[in-house]
Order: sequence, then structure tokens, then C-alpha cells
Amino acid sequence: MLKISNLHANIGDNEILKGVDLAISSRDMIVLMGKNGSGKSTLSQVLMGNPNYTVSYGNISFSEKDLLALDVTARAKEGIFLSFQYPSEIEGVTVLHYLRLIYNKKNNVVLSPIKFKKLVKEYLDLLKMDESFLSRYLNEGFSGGEKKRMEMLQMLVLSPVFVILDEVDSGLDVDALKCVSAAVNYLKEKGSTFLIITHYSRILKYLEPNKVFIMSSGKIIKEGGKELVLEIESTGYEGSK
Repeated sequence: MLKISNLHANIGDNEILKGVDLAISSRDMIVLMGKNGSGKSTLSQVLMGNPNYTVSYGNISFSEKDLLALDVTARAKEGIFLSFQYPSEIEGVTVLHYLRLIYNKKNNVVLSPIKFKKLVKEYLDLLKMDESFLSRYLNEGFSGGEKKRMEMLQMLVLSPVFVILDEVDSGLDVDALKCVSAAVNYLKEKGSTFLIITHYSRILKYLEPNKVFIMSSGKIIKEGGKELVLEIESTGYEGSK
């Protein structure tokens, strides 16, 4: 589904990605780990098409299309989803209105608020969110955990083909972590492909990745199975080189 070849990328004059190679097959769940500053979040932003990042060399193909030739909107229409670490607060726009709008746009339908509420109830139950959440303004006054659940709710509503989760587990308590993992596993069963970026092993108690990759200094330096996570916990990232 996704093939990254010798990818180099900058933000300003600072080269952050220095030759990334990565292949992800359809329906895979891939975990990308590494210490701060290794380039993980930059890779996610480049994949989504953030214009603040410049690709200086290399290629990215997605479902046999040149991903670098597509802007952010086109990538989203292809079914790529990136969760935000720090989503914006939007006063005056309710969660219900926002989610119904993106659902209707994606599926080229016009569901009424009543019908959409029925559709989204399954997702609210999965994330253990009360229906009153839908009447709140988008991310306004949300706790960190609520913002993460909101990202997962948006993910479930869009049901994307390829999901990039950038540190979605950061700062979550055990209950919220279980809810996030349940949402990921739900979409995995539906056929979605995942790239999960994290510092920690906690979320992997509830997920079964196909492969784990370690990133350092803008490159992927090691790959393995879930046992690689145990190695990192034992020796740290320096010991995994």
C-alpha cells in the first residue's frame, strides 16, 4: 500500500529525514518508535502533505500513486488520516455538526442530524463517550484525554484506508488507552492499515502489530516483531542500535 524510498525532508534549512525506507502492506499494523527528535513526527507530517516540510529527495507511492504529487486534500480523499497531537479548538462548531459534515462530504450523502446520531452511537459506545459530547464545541475546554477520544471518534466516522496515529497514547490513563486501542482494533478488523508512532510500549499491551521499526537521526535503523519493544525497555534506544 505504502512504499517510502530514500526519503529526505527538511523544515527550513534543517534536514530531519535523512534517507527513510519503509514499506507497509495493506491491513498491516506497523509501530514506529524512537526517542524525541528522531524524525517520527516529521515523517507523519510529510506523509500527510504538511506544506511546512520540504521533500528534497526520494519517493513515496501510495496504492501505486505518486503521493508527493498530491496536496493534503487529495491525500485525505485517497483515504489517509493523521491524528493531531494538539488539535485546534473551534468555538461555535459543535462536534455533531463537524462530524456530520465530514461524513456527508466523504460519502456524498446528506444524513440528517437524527440519522447521523444513530450511526455514530456505536462509536460513542466503543469510546465510552456520552451522547452529550456531540453538543459541545469542537475541542473547546476538552481535557487531553477527551481530545484524543475526539480524534478517535473522527477516525471512526471517516473509516480511512490508511491511518497515521502520532503519539495518540501520550498522557492517557489506562481507561482512555483501552478505549483508543478498541477503536484501532475495530477499524483494523474492518480492513484499515495503521502506522502507529509512539515512545512507549503501553499501548502495545492492547494491540498486535505486524512489525516494529526503530527510528534514529532521521533513518529507520532496526526492525523486528513485538519482542523488539521488550528489548528497548531493557536496553533503551541507544542499546538497540
